Amino acid sequence: MASRHVVCFGNELHGDDGFGAALHAALVRGRLPPDTRLFRSDAGSPGAIDCFDGCDEVVVVDVLSGYGPPGSVHTLASDAIAPEATAAHGAGVGRLLETVRCILRPQPRIRVVGVEAGRVDAFRPGLSPAVAASLPVALQAVMDCLRWNRRERP
Repeated sequence: MASRHVVCFGNELHGDDGFGAALHAALVRGRLPPDTRLFRSDAGSPGAIDCFDGCDEVVVVDVLSGYGPPGSVHTLASDAIAPEATAAHGAGVGRLLETVRCILRPQPRIRVVGVEAGRVDAFRPGLSPAVAASLPVALQAVMDCLRWNRRERP
């Protein structure tokens, strides 16, 4: 069993919704701890819940709405994300996290690293300048979560 998963959500064809895909690409090039698996998924897909199974901890990466100015990076507990808070279009990570809490036993510990979206436009690829500039900060936030989670283990 991999003890940690990093799950990046989003679609690069829809503006800032591509943040998760961009951070996934940065994580692929970086060095994750050996007990960490990296996933890229769509929060509304039927298989998304599988990204949370078989691990002790999950770091979720996605865009947020209503948490601050565009490009601001936030690290949150999973229960801080309301089902409607992240759904820029379709089913969002908030709804998926709610489903994970109801279905998975045992539940992994989940942290969310998100960036406030500036624009999510269907079929307009490319991150807004504020969100693109936040990538290094978000990458560091993911790595901090992985280090923090490791320190918290018994």
